[in-house]
Amino acid sequence: MKDLAIGIGNDHAGFPLKRHIAGYLRKKGYEVRDYGTDSEQSVDYTDYAHPLAADISSGRLGKGILICGSGNGISMTANKHPHVRCALCWTEEIARLARQHNDANILSLPGRFVSEQEAERIVDAFLDTEFEGGRHQKRIDKIDL
Repeated sequence: MKDLAIGIGNDHAGFPLKRHIAGYLRKKGYEVRDYGTDSEQSVDYTDYAHPLAADISSGRLGKGILICGSGNGISMTANKHPHVRCALCWTEEIARLARQHNDANILSLPGRFVSEQEAERIVDAFLDTEFEGGRHQKRIDKIDL
């Protein structure tokens, strides 16, 4: 069964894409929990990644999306949290593999490098793909320290 609640967080560089993706998800019936800033005024991505990642880590939220300029800093921050597997994805195939093989629970998008339409396809691939388990599960079990 699909979890209809999803968190979305961003810094200033990710704000325009966050606004678009949040609306896209709402139209698809998702409850969007906004963890991001609401402007393009410079902020620190860490201040937005940590709260979303904490809710994923604790189990209060099943999946999330984080967006910054390159997708790197916000992803690195999220991955400091136990049980968080944040994957930086810039194509549909990478998003599908992040879910299938890595059981990624947060999608990181590079806001300055993907169009709104590309981001929609990446988000759909991420949300619609199931984890395969099997041989991949033993690897997932070795991630957390």
